[in-house]
Amino acid sequence: MRRASRSRQEEDAKIDITPMLDVVFIMLIFFIVTASFIKESGAKVNKPEAENAEKIPKATVLLAIDDNNEIWLDRRVIDPRAIKANITRLRAENPDGDVVVQADVESNAETVMKVVDALKDAGIPIPNVATKSE
Repeated sequence: MRRASRSRQEEDAKIDITPMLDVVFIMLIFFIVTASFIKESGAKVNKPEAENAEKIPKATVLLAIDDNNEIWLDRRVIDPRAIKANITRLRAENPDGDVVVQADVESNAETVMKVVDALKDAGIPIPNVATKSE
């Protein structure tokens, strides 16, 4: 008799963690859905200043040109001929996002134009250029 009452007390003393797991799972889904996935360029860029700068809310792909005229996308250096394929792939993942070019003050205009031309070939008519925020 004593043994039966002890096992019943042990059963009553257990904590059901199923509701807690449900809450944690729902929170995880919420954070995954609401997170903005931005493809960082990976390069440190000294951006130029501009008087008429506008904020772009949906910038998801950052393409950088550093002071050595290296083109950075997704934390790696890429060849100018590979820009179209990479941007097409990234835009397929997120068609609503914008592409932003971060050109260093010391970069060549020739490199910037190669990037702009490649973006136009990828279907981006007027690429956005990042500037210093005030």
